Amino acid sequence: MAMSSFLLVVDITVILMLCISHCHGAVEDDRKVYIAYLGAAPEREDIASSQHSAMLQSLSTLSSSVENYLIKSYKRSFNGFAAKLTNEEAKKLASFKEVVSVFPSKVYHLQTTRSWDFLGFNQTVKRNATAESNVIVGVLDTGIWPESDSFSDEGFGPRPKKWKGACKGGQNFTCNNKLIGTRAYHSDSARDMEGHGTHTASTAAGNNVVNASFYGLAEGIARGGVPSARIAAYKVCSGILCLSEDILAGFDDAIADGVDLISVSLGLEIPVDLYQDPLAIGAFHAAEKGVLVLQSAGNSGTTGFQSVSSVAAWILSVAASTTDHLFVDKVVLGNGWKTLTGFSVNSFSLNRTKVPLVYGLQVTSSCDEAHARACYSYCLNKTLVKNKIVLCDVMNGVNAAYDAGALGLITKYQVENLSFVVPLSAITLSSEDYDLVISYHNSTKEPKAEILRSETIKDKFAPIVASFFSRGPNAFVPDILKARIGLITSPDISASGVDILAAYSPAASPSTTTTDPRRVKYNIISGTSMSCPHVAGVAAYVKTFHPHWSPSAIKSALMTTAFPMDAPRNQGAEFAYGSGHINPVKAIDPGLV
Repeated sequence: MAMSSFLLVVDITVILMLCISHCHGAVEDDRKVYIAYLGAAPEREDIASSQHSAMLQSLSTLSSSVENYLIKSYKRSFNGFAAKLTNEEAKKLASFKEVVSVFPSKVYHLQTTRSWDFLGFNQTVKRNATAESNVIVGVLDTGIWPESDSFSDEGFGPRPKKWKGACKGGQNFTCNNKLIGTRAYHSDSARDMEGHGTHTASTAAGNNVVNASFYGLAEGIARGGVPSARIAAYKVCSGILCLSEDILAGFDDAIADGVDLISVSLGLEIPVDLYQDPLAIGAFHAAEKGVLVLQSAGNSGTTGFQSVSSVAAWILSVAASTTDHLFVDKVVLGNGWKTLTGFSVNSFSLNRTKVPLVYGLQVTSSCDEAHARACYSYCLNKTLVKNKIVLCDVMNGVNAAYDAGALGLITKYQVENLSFVVPLSAITLSSEDYDLVISYHNSTKEPKAEILRSETIKDKFAPIVASFFSRGPNAFVPDILKARIGLITSPDISASGVDILAAYSPAASPSTTTTDPRRVKYNIISGTSMSCPHVAGVAAYVKTFHPHWSPSAIKSALMTTAFPMDAPRNQGAEFAYGSGHINPVKAIDPGLV
């Protein structure tokens, strides 16, 4: 789950809940999409298809052919279907003896040059190149950008013989011997228009790409954990929608296609019953077939303990932690009166040294005080804002400031030590420093400021679990014990998930501001979405040395060899980082598993 902005999660949730009925084509009789899970797949797919049709016909309340209500059939790796039903029909279907569970479709949310080196996984580590080229990493996400250098097949041999998948990416989409397959659900194309799926896939198994950077920031070699491995991309999210029925379809296909492991940077804000969670259901059948599933554990850490949503014992749940570099900015007030340090990924340099400084409260004629301070989109007067630096009380003010023609933005951060890509020269400060800027503004006749371009500094305290990351304990399944004996922990392990540079879709804005016209090949993002593919890459690396190990054995190797983390520096200790920080090199020789 990628972090884009602290408040953006709330905005997206509202949009999704408003949209979902229209996206499913809801009808006047309150039908909505339900999923019926029937357990293991029968020996023949046609048997499952007949069973699904017969069950729907037996409801006797459908006004037309069952094909008009059936959304998807799952029959390759497990048995089930998605259909448009009323609440009463769903209850009746749940009473059938063949049915394990029936549940409504839900909306799931989307949850590098230096990170691998920080993990002790440099380019000189021992590798088994032949075995690595036979590993297939499946990624369930927003699709993929096939033309990225991270997915070039130069130097790759034929696809592994075990591959049973297909390239169904839509028009103008071509697979190769690196990106060996793709499928799309709820969409005509598997092309990534958001950037998220491209970023996660390249982090797990992207090629080595020299001189990658974000406008010169974080410059170096972008690479995945297993650069010689193959990638299969399953587009289960269309735009910002990641629906239960599409996630299950992705699992059904990925397992049958022959992937070796599945990376899923998606999740709910709160856990649900395992029989009603498509991720838990899909991952269970994946484990049954020898396929390890890794899931990002969530970005709801600001809500406190018991916020982790990935709770199934057969899923490797991943926390996000920092690397040993931070992107920082500086703002200079007045004529060098004060210089303050804050956070953002700011690639801009102001053409003039000092720029007039205004406060959202004073550049509006249509908003009350609270909305004006926050720089709501309809509050800022473009004439009063243009070519100035604006003070806004919340980070989301960046969108309004940019659209109003501001040269820069100063705000206070809601998430500590986290840098967001911004569409203009901007900086987030601590509350104390932000109040100091407000005081300077209010006490100066002609307040001015200069925001400097971002720079990278060393973080000697890393790794620290990111403040946004969801914590345990596992409240939903409290009898699940993790690696630390005697503690009911969740997640399983921690990995780099803050300020990660990886491949990106040139169709998407690199910032959360949709009107930002910039387009990049590599972007810097933070979230448990970024930590999950790091662990997926390491899991694939372990599999190259132990191709016959079960998912449980690989999971054990990763957890028992993890680096200890500093409990006093991490709020929640084991509830935050599980067994510790991943140790890729040690994991291939763990001793007892």
